[in-house]
Amino acid sequence: MSILLVRYSEIGLKSAPVRRRFENQLKDNMLSMLMEDGVEAFITKSGARYYVEASDIGAAVSSLRRVFGVGSISVAEECASSRMEDICAKAAEYSRSRISAGQSFAVKARREGSQGYTSMDVGREAGSAIFLANEDKGVRVDLTDPDVVFYVEVRENRAFVFGEYIRCHAGLPVGSQGKVVAEVGDERGMVAAWLMMKRGCRVIAHGDEVLIANLRRYDPLLKTGDWNPQALGVVLGTDIGSLESVDVTAYDVPVYFPTIGMTDDEVSGLAETIRAGL
Repeated sequence: MSILLVRYSEIGLKSAPVRRRFENQLKDNMLSMLMEDGVEAFITKSGARYYVEASDIGAAVSSLRRVFGVGSISVAEECASSRMEDICAKAAEYSRSRISAGQSFAVKARREGSQGYTSMDVGREAGSAIFLANEDKGVRVDLTDPDVVFYVEVRENRAFVFGEYIRCHAGLPVGSQGKVVAEVGDERGMVAAWLMMKRGCRVIAHGDEVLIANLRRYDPLLKTGDWNPQALGVVLGTDIGSLESVDVTAYDVPVYFPTIGMTDDEVSGLAETIRAGL
């Protein structure tokens, strides 16, 4: 049975108390997104990893990749244990349907804990098992430019084999920072609000309902309104050419311009990603 390995990025740079708070917020956000999308899942955490067991792995990946704070996801197969023989057996089994005749491969391993072997040992032994399991296909090892890469991750008494890192938006979990009001009247305003959400802000959106609906795909709890007394700032989708027309003295709170350094093409590209819910 497949399991999702979910990793965060810059949360790991925080102090222990702040990291724990952000980790809890991230887990809550993951559960909220899965629930919003109707995906049944169970999430556990150990160290800097979340383990997600879901009824529909593909749907779970689609949901979790929209959660800010998630750095990457891997669809993995768990080994029977972290013993070297179990890792090699799972790696051999996993590789049979994922490498074709004549292809080259490499194994990249990482390890955390005290297992009595090194990451290089895992790479060498798992690579040997994969080679022997696919010797009839004429496969070969290429550590420089392989056709297929197999990843092995060992964490304490658990080990996993997988074939890719699905890169996500990273950033900080929504709700880990303060609330801001965002003017979402056009495409640039939508992108500006999205960028503030990525930095952990809980956005209160005001403007075009269609654009706001796109943002809600990244935060099911997103609210709308003109103002909120708890708001710590205002977010405007302004470019450098229009900055002089903005009177920041009209606001009693800081004004943020996340897209001010972005070209129209950059804004349009990011807007397409947001509309697609990727």
